[in-house]
Amino acid sequence: MKALLFLLAILPATMLGQEKSYCIVFLNSKPDAERIDKETQTRLFKGHMANIERLAKEGKLLAAGPFNGGGGLFIFNTASLDEAESWVNTDPAVQAKRWNIEILPFTPRTGSVCPVKEIQMVNYFFVRFNAIVEKFTAANYPTLIRQHEAYVRDVTNSLSVVSEGVFGPNEGGILIVKDSVASDAFSNDPGVQQGLLDVQVKKLFIAKGSFCEK
Repeated sequence: MKALLFLLAILPATMLGQEKSYCIVFLNSKPDAERIDKETQTRLFKGHMANIERLAKEGKLLAAGPFNGGGGLFIFNTASLDEAESWVNTDPAVQAKRWNIEILPFTPRTGSVCPVKEIQMVNYFFVRFNAIVEKFTAANYPTLIRQHEAYVRDVTNSLSVVSEGVFGPNEGGILIVKDSVASDAFSNDPGVQQGLLDVQVKKLFIAKGSFCEK
């Protein structure tokens, strides 16, 4: 019950609505990845891009894009974590262990996920909320949830939100916005200050329309 309340409080209730679920895959930078030569890098990159194109044509991969500074994400047209894992493992660069792979369920509540035919790449700010609910007691949890909800509502009302969604029962969620988002934009969030949430802000380079935005 506590985890459910957390999910409902990550963002304002006005953002609820979209119910179709997908799988989101984070290709996280891997500082300890084995060093490889330029030729191998080129080969793996070409294989990576060719695999993306194939998965998209097959209707399995709906959206993909890199983060500024390294890593990236895939959004797969399935709610099955096992199926998403089998698809992402066809990537030659994944097979070569170039990233730390993280696969989560993903349910958009604002916007959705749309395949794009005419590619126009754009930069968005990507905000990820990582939930750390196990650190909390029944006594202080409800108050922090209410304070966090009020804070996030105030912040998001001042941003051009492209999409918002949540992961599983206690993994948090994301915001994708057009506006610039400072790395410390949520530092005053009571949930962040008290350790309820860890927040990451990155730039995402992705095809315009991937989140069904105009």
